[in-house]
Amino acid sequence: MEEYLIKGRTLPEAYHKALVTLEENGVIVDCPDYDQKQKEITGTIHVSEPTAENRISKLCIGGPKELRQYELEILDGILDFIIGKGDNLWNYTYHDRFAPWLNFVIEDLKRERYSRRAAIVIRDNEADSKSKHPVCLQSIQFMIRQDRLDMFVEFRSRDLPEAFFMNAFALTRLQEKVAVELEVPVGTYSDRSISLHAYEKNFEITTDWVEKHIKVRPHNELVYPYEGYYKDLMAESDEEIAEMIAAKKAQYGVK
Repeated sequence: MEEYLIKGRTLPEAYHKALVTLEENGVIVDCPDYDQKQKEITGTIHVSEPTAENRISKLCIGGPKELRQYELEILDGILDFIIGKGDNLWNYTYHDRFAPWLNFVIEDLKRERYSRRAAIVIRDNEADSKSKHPVCLQSIQFMIRQDRLDMFVEFRSRDLPEAFFMNAFALTRLQEKVAVELEVPVGTYSDRSISLHAYEKNFEITTDWVEKHIKVRPHNELVYPYEGYYKDLMAESDEEIAEMIAAKKAQYGVK
């Protein structure tokens, strides 16, 4: 497959360019695991200022509650307790895979500011080779360059319209967290997907987003500010999310 480098200053700008790139250049292939076709490219999405406003795209399947829950899953591991419980399909969470190694990353960059070793492998070959749902995120690496914390992630497989934006937003929030620990500003965010795709069920949605919105409307009409607006909307879901967690803990007998 041809690989594309997609650049934007903000996360929504880069995401919208990725949607256009997939729409115009994606190759349609079979996806028998999900009994449908998919449109696919290989792509790296590079964001030069990942915390810059406006930080939230309106072209995202999911609203403030879904984004807030996912942010908490990545940052705090709020659903780590369901791993292997009951009929839960997942034998991992991203947080469960990377959290044990986060202190290593921080201490390594404190030890040597220009280290190339502050990397975390997310894939567990033993577990994922036996799973029907192997982990999509493969690795995370942090580097301090030009006195800023850059972050690099790689996914083996990525649903662009349904998963990318929430993934990337939450991971840049993780980048912020590590940057605070290291007392450096946030740098660039680079996000590579070997299979960056849209499933057939979403072909009409992605075409609509590209042709009726991204290509014809001003960018500022397709974004929300995070600080002072969307962040507050997300926080309004905290009580409902806490109730969901309590219900799941009761379901699985977790205290």
